Amino acid sequence: MKIHIKQGRVIDPKHNIDMVTDLYIAAGKIAAIGEAPDTFNANQVIDARGLVVCPGLVDVSARLREPGNEYKATLESEMLAAVAGGITSLACPPDTDPVLDEPGLVEMLKHRAKQLHLSHVYPLGALTRQLAGKQLTEMSELTEAGCVGFAQADKAIIDTQVLWRAMQYAATFGYTVWLRPEEPFLAAGGVAHDGEISARLGLKGIPVAAETLALSTILHIARETGAKVHLCRLSSAEAVDMVREAKQKGLQISCDVSINHLHLTEHDIAYFDSNCHLRPPLRSQRDRDGLRQGLADGTIDLACSDHTPMDDDAKLTPFGESEAGATGLELLLPLILKWAAEMKLPLSTALERITSAPAKSLGISHGQLAVGAVADICIFDPEQYWKVEASNLLSQGKNTPFDGLELAGKVRYSLVSGQIAYSAS
Repeated sequence: MKIHIKQGRVIDPKHNIDMVTDLYIAAGKIAAIGEAPDTFNANQVIDARGLVVCPGLVDVSARLREPGNEYKATLESEMLAAVAGGITSLACPPDTDPVLDEPGLVEMLKHRAKQLHLSHVYPLGALTRQLAGKQLTEMSELTEAGCVGFAQADKAIIDTQVLWRAMQYAATFGYTVWLRPEEPFLAAGGVAHDGEISARLGLKGIPVAAETLALSTILHIARETGAKVHLCRLSSAEAVDMVREAKQKGLQISCDVSINHLHLTEHDIAYFDSNCHLRPPLRSQRDRDGLRQGLADGTIDLACSDHTPMDDDAKLTPFGESEAGATGLELLLPLILKWAAEMKLPLSTALERITSAPAKSLGISHGQLAVGAVADICIFDPEQYWKVEASNLLSQGKNTPFDGLELAGKVRYSLVSGQIAYSAS
């Protein structure tokens, strides 16, 4: 299949490309940028005038709900949602049922995903068996099966000796450990940020210290072991300051923020909207502003959807009893564009945070438009406004706190390995 993408604004943050030009695709790869290769005859021409042509988006946290939780979502429904959102590569955490702690489970998931011919799926393997925080998994075997890193999802490792050994082992073989910093005893039973709003609503709070104490432990062990660590879903300004200092000291760390935490605060839960029940919780405006600035100055490397689709029953309960999480695959692009516009940042900066930066953290070669690279491409209209209507989202999970919000940035086409995986027309 040969495709000619004509006269779009081609933006590739990794190679500092931002110009109106043509893109040529052949045999699943980018054949040329600018002038057509010799004897190139396109099977299809995409008129991209007025549109942005960028690398396919890369999302580092998307729960696909398979295996084990198909009543919440299916692999097919969520991967269709991914390409509709311009996401052509994604990583899924290991908290499936059963947990991704055996090579056979990882191979089965990758095989199922490949059969759908949609986004590339990169599993994160479990760091400990059953995510129980006691016995390390066979990381080398899981890597051979296709895992790109090792995580605990939302399960903390209480025993610091186990965490130390895990990071030592990972450092020996160059694996990346993915950890969300949260001290489990301080967070136990909490459903909201520990502050004025949760006190007024009578909700059990999770203090910022739950994040910063756990983060301090992780950073100290990372420094002693030399492990590469990716910190997942920071939620506080203090944590951003700690990461900034750690990076200045040369630690091998990267981190991300959920797109939800760039726009929402604890005030959004004031009407007990269970769609705003997230983990980590939405925090103060000061924290949100610290996260926004941290992503802008590069302290926070990237943004992710933290896609967590739920069935209706999980959210149609009192706030404190509802399950935490929000759907986000189809909102990653417009919400990062909204953040960049409000921060007065160039479009290339916004796209870097959801293309080449997450690809680097995952250690994959996607997120770029270099000649010879796999043709994973997102084509979107940056000026087209659309209203978020939960019922119209392709994800099986309709649980979004942004229902009813009007956003700019509409995906027109998604190409995966040179094939059109999604077309809005």
